[in-house]
Amino acid sequence: MKDLVFNKNEDNMNLLIGELKHHYLNSTKGGGSESVKKHKNKGKLTARERINLLIDSNEDFLEIGSLAAMGMYEDFGGCNSAGVIIGIGTIHKKKCVIVSNDATVKAGAWFPMTAKKNLRAQEIAIENKLPIIYLVDSAGIFLPLQNDIFADKEHFGRQFRNNAVLSSMGVPQIAAIMGSCVAGGAYLPIMCDETIIVENTGSVFLAGSHLVKAAIGEVIDNETLGGAKTHSEISGTADHKCKNDEDAISLIRDLIENTSDITKAGLLRKESKKPLKEEKEILGILPIKRDKQYDMKEIIYRLIDDSRFIEYKKDYGKTIICGYARIDGWEVGIIANQRTIVKNGKGEMQIGGVIYSDSADKSARFIMNCNQKKIPLVFLQDVTGFMVGSKSEHGGIIKDGAKMVNAMANSTVPKFTVIIGNSYGAGNYAMCGKAYDPRLIVAWPTARIAVMGGEQASDVLLNLEKNRLEKLGERISESKKKTLKKQIKKNYDLQTSPYYAASRLWIDQIIHPLDTRKYISVGIEASNNNKLREFKTGVFQT
Repeated sequence: MKDLVFNKNEDNMNLLIGELKHHYLNSTKGGGSESVKKHKNKGKLTARERINLLIDSNEDFLEIGSLAAMGMYEDFGGCNSAGVIIGIGTIHKKKCVIVSNDATVKAGAWFPMTAKKNLRAQEIAIENKLPIIYLVDSAGIFLPLQNDIFADKEHFGRQFRNNAVLSSMGVPQIAAIMGSCVAGGAYLPIMCDETIIVENTGSVFLAGSHLVKAAIGEVIDNETLGGAKTHSEISGTADHKCKNDEDAISLIRDLIENTSDITKAGLLRKESKKPLKEEKEILGILPIKRDKQYDMKEIIYRLIDDSRFIEYKKDYGKTIICGYARIDGWEVGIIANQRTIVKNGKGEMQIGGVIYSDSADKSARFIMNCNQKKIPLVFLQDVTGFMVGSKSEHGGIIKDGAKMVNAMANSTVPKFTVIIGNSYGAGNYAMCGKAYDPRLIVAWPTARIAVMGGEQASDVLLNLEKNRLEKLGERISESKKKTLKKQIKKNYDLQTSPYYAASRLWIDQIIHPLDTRKYISVGIEASNNNKLREFKTGVFQT
């Protein structure tokens, strides 16, 4: 299918992938070479070395939130990858959530995004009933930003609530104290089923020696106060004492090996087959310009096993494609935005990427069917929003859109979202955006996430700025209008970038398009650990 346009699209995608690789390389450097050197001189492994030693295979680790905090906290020297590494890995063939503090980044201190990232890891463990392992090495809350991390519902304290919830669900939790573990953070490992502490490097206490002296006048060193010997022999706080990081990780693997399997959800899987259509051709399908048409089915065929797609209501509601397929052997229901101009049964033209009444109606019914059959849902987003105007309003676009959102929001089968291109306005919501609890939500480097497109938004924002300046008595020339619009669009485009979203964990990861099958497959395998709830929609607009 290669031609000049395809080659240009492919070149553009490869440039974006190159940029993505550069950012990911930076995210692996922790606090920099000097900080890493100091850390290792203490006899400790780095956060990533600990994970690599813990899991069955390095290639098996599905990292989440690699770019969290990117471009943030620059007044404090930044916080690379939010100072913690999280993801899903396999230990003795069991999927586990792993949380590993990176003490080379600000001594592992908790920034606001660190808390958000940790909570995301616990959320994944709760949703999927996955064992969770904490490799603890943290100096506690970053005090200059304590007001943004301490007291609110989704702040630091929420992790201990989640500890308790996971325990009540029967989800195994193991913590290894490999460095500092202070103040409120001390509760996290102690609320786990099994707590390991490493000799000489691990310590846990509510207040360190300096604070103890200031508070009550007692002079004591940190090791005596809360080291491995103290907590394994005197207080009984730790369950196991290990001589080094390697010893602790070996013990964690043994503990996981002896953990019984959790009841499965019963999701269907057959032998995995590669797509019949060449997967690499995905890179050349997506147009460089966001308003250009393309056939979303050509992408679907290159993501699914055998390129075999059983389309649902093929000739109705054509701006959304619905159908059954398999991804890496797993049965899935796919809901995807079609990006070609189509003609409905009445002979009317419909714009690709837009949700109309008929496509919303079809999607709602398909979602219900998948819940009835216990089939996970995969949303492929390239959506500009719902159709507007009198014709759409009179045709009931709001009630049909509400029907789709209701069915999707109440869906109990695992949901996975891939943002391929645009993710604008209420279209983001209807196609299972972050607010609707997808088990994983990832984006291609071509993604854009915003209330509306940059061109439309810059026109609106320019008009607001123009009115403001004119009220102040300032005359706006055409050249100044152009300059203002250019600056406004630049700022807006920055905020719609997938990197902006990834840094704030609005998405779990920006991925290479050819890794899409892997993320969905691992996500479904993880979700198969938790039984499905009964599907109910509540009040349903008809």
